Amino acid sequence: MARIHVIGAGLAGLSAAVELAGKAEISLYEAAPQAGGRCRSYFDASLNMTIDNGNHLLLSGNHAALAYARKIGGEAKLAGPEEASFDFCDLERRTRWTLRPNAGKFPWWILAPDRRVPNTAGLDYLALVKLLFAGPDQTLRPFLGNGEIARNLWNPLFVSALNTDPAEASAALAGAIVRETFAEGGVACRPVVAVEGLSAAFVDPALDFLRGAGADIRFGAKLRAIEFDGDRAAALDFGEERIALATGDKVVLAVTAPVATALLPGLTAPTEFRAIVNAHFACPAPKSLPLLTGVIGGATEWLFGFADRLSVTISAAERFLATPREELAATIWAEVQAVAGISEPMPAWQIIKEKRATFAATPAQDALRPGAETEWRNLVLAGDWTRTGLPATIEGAVRSGLRAAAFVEVPA
Repeated sequence: MARIHVIGAGLAGLSAAVELAGKAEISLYEAAPQAGGRCRSYFDASLNMTIDNGNHLLLSGNHAALAYARKIGGEAKLAGPEEASFDFCDLERRTRWTLRPNAGKFPWWILAPDRRVPNTAGLDYLALVKLLFAGPDQTLRPFLGNGEIARNLWNPLFVSALNTDPAEASAALAGAIVRETFAEGGVACRPVVAVEGLSAAFVDPALDFLRGAGADIRFGAKLRAIEFDGDRAAALDFGEERIALATGDKVVLAVTAPVATALLPGLTAPTEFRAIVNAHFACPAPKSLPLLTGVIGGATEWLFGFADRLSVTISAAERFLATPREELAATIWAEVQAVAGISEPMPAWQIIKEKRATFAATPAQDALRPGAETEWRNLVLAGDWTRTGLPATIEGAVRSGLRAAAFVEVPA
């Protein structure tokens, strides 16, 4: 049986390995001591609890990611409302509302004042339709405008989805999100959260699945170089170990864009990245607080109310990278108090600044994304930075792994 060497145990590599398990012998290599990449959980001593290195949100229309979770047995670790529902809190105006798209494809919810953003009209939502026809060179802001609905809905939704300011973000990538969620109706817009941690839903079950299929999994295995012989990869150099590739062996390179460009001569890939800041507070969410709340008029963008903690996500967060951690934590906690309706002093906290969380979802950077196939016939690429048609999301990462697996021709 052929052997598939998967380099990188983030979600792209894991999904490729899971898809190929049983069809070939699998060797999975990860440079870090643990799997998951930018989508994982870890024990934080300062909080004395397990937290995620970044808060992630799925939607029920993310079919590839949800199918992956179901296949590995992690689906039970996901939760969310039974119907599409997004709660918002405006800190500046001290108002709250809930966005509730109806389940069917015909969007009658935009005609119902109690389901849409306050002080908006049904015609304000035509931006979603226009985005479906956005060209690859167009930016997002002209589609969204700068009015009430942009402030209260489009900005928080698309900034979090693309992790890029709408003034420079790709309208085509935003349109791809709309096409698979809002255009499919509320049935595809239901929020889904890994309530017991990202690793519990997406990483640990995958490793168990792969071990059960006989996969060879190695941590602390950093690929130093790839040796080539004509149009094929001939060997993998891990420093202390060199692995020669047999004639039928294949390689799935599921590493970050900078690592991939260092390993593959001539590879074109995104070169600009955007930051995400996450804050975690060791304070159980009040029972009245929704699992997810969008926040307007503050530094906080999304507040996750977990059973053991309150967690905040701020996307396109370059403006906060130089802010001292203590100052940033105090600012965010004051906003969390207002949103959650609590008066407790700031508990134990953790701030995680991910400077290169995702590639910059601009038209120029999107154009640099490579496909899965390479010039070497036994080597394919996977990663949310490859040409998935989506921004850098869990769904995009999983799809890239599936696409890479489809390109790997396994002899019968």
